This record gives sequence, C-alpha cells and structure tokens, in this order.
Amino acid sequence: MTPQTAEDNAGDSPAAQASRPAEERSSTEGLASGRKPGLLIVEDDAAFARTLGRSFERRGYRVMSANSLEATERLLLEETPRYAVVDLKLKGEASGLSCVQALHRHSADMLIVVLTGFASIATAVEAIKLGACHYLAKPSNTDDIEAAFHRSEGVTDMEVTMRQSSIKTLEWERIHETLAQTGFNISETARRLGMHRRTLARKLNKQQVK
Repeated sequence: MTPQTAEDNAGDSPAAQASRPAEERSSTEGLASGRKPGLLIVEDDAAFARTLGRSFERRGYRVMSANSLEATERLLLEETPRYAVVDLKLKGEASGLSCVQALHRHSADMLIVVLTGFASIATAVEAIKLGACHYLAKPSNTDDIEAAFHRSEGVTDMEVTMRQSSIKTLEWERIHETLAQTGFNISETARRLGMHRRTLARKLNKQQVK
C-alpha cells in the first residue's frame, strides 16, 4: 500500500477517516500536515540499504539508516520513525533481534518488518515476540515490505501443507532457536548444542545465514 496523499483523503468524512486502520491514519495524517512518514532501515550491507532506501523515498517515505544496534540507539535519541526494516543478521555482537527489541521499547506503535536470508520458525517467533509485525525471507522487494507493514492481521485462508520436516530441517530449527536465545553468539550457541564452534560456523556459512 503506497502512502496516500492529502488530496486522496480530502473528501473523506470524519467517520470514514476514523474507520481507517490506526497505522493508515497515522501515515495519512502525517502527509496531510506536510510530514513524510519516517522509515528506518537497519542494515549493514550499505549497497542494499541504499537501494532499498531510494525505492522507499520514491514512494514518499523519509528514510533513515543505521548499520548496528549502537547506531540505531543513537538515532532514536532524535527520531521516532513510524516504520522500520531490520536485517536479522548484523555484523558485530548484536543481532537484528536486539534492534527489534530496542525499537519496540522506544515506540510500541512502530511497525517493524524483519528480513533474513534463512527463514526459520524459531527466529520468526522470537522476532514477533520482541515487537516485529512481520518477518520476511530474502529476497524481498519494496512491495513485499510495504505490504507487510499494512498487513496487521493474520489470514485464515493460507494453505496448510502436509510437508514433513526432515532431520536436517529439524536440526536447523534447533540451531536457529539457540542462536536466537544467545543473541547470535556463535560460541555460546555451539556450547549449548554440544557442538564444536568450527563445526557450527561451517554449517552457518554453508547456509549463508544473514
């Protein structure tokens, strides 16, 4: 859903305006008063962040960027974005889940979408528990992310598959669950799993977890 302009809603009655979802009213009211809705991109891949940012700017957003938890916390001292896109795997000690937690703590109304290169049930559950509204596997484009921002309710008509989980899939779910619990600390994850650190690192590199 592309942010509507003031002209789009100029003819709406007060009742019609009140009936619109809160997030839509917030975005629309901001544009009506001359403010663009703020969107924060937390991503340590500068090229991807720049490309995504330009795409959202063309859609009427005021884009901000951060590449770590520390940069995110500094930005929040001066800004309260309406939307945030967070990469799950960031360089350094802190993961994207820590950023989600900080963003949600700063503003419970912020709509946060988490991106990851390897979707798993464990990390998806953790992201939602910490305050994300949706969780998307890469590659996800601007349309996917924007749709996720405005899809605040679950859907009941999603197809339920009967695919059985393989041993390898179950192993990955366990690894990701432990990674989430340790804040993506590989050494601690390996210790809890009873696995050599190098073995775990090879598994992660093979699946390109990021």
